[in-house]
Amino acid sequence: MFCVFLRFSSNKGRAAQHVAEHKRWIDQGFNEGVFLVTGSLAGNLGGMVLAHNTTREALQARVALDPFVAENVVDAEIVEMLPNRSDERLRFLLDHA
Repeated sequence: MFCVFLRFSSNKGRAAQHVAEHKRWIDQGFNEGVFLVTGSLAGNLGGMVLAHNTTREALQARVALDPFVAENVVDAEIVEMLPNRSDERLRFLLDHA
């Protein structure tokens, strides 16, 4: 499982120009079963994606296609988390660990 932090860069002001394409990128991630949760970082710092069913290499390629990343609106950081315990409702995440 991976956490992708998308922190706004100094080009944050250009976000509005690319938000529609960014939302399509998010939709594609959900439709392909890779994204579990997306949301904004508190304090208007950017966003975060929780991803699974992928490799680091495939996720890096996917993240590079995010228009916010491609247009340098955000800086992306991918952090891998190796789950070993979860609430019963999230047990499926342990099956991919």
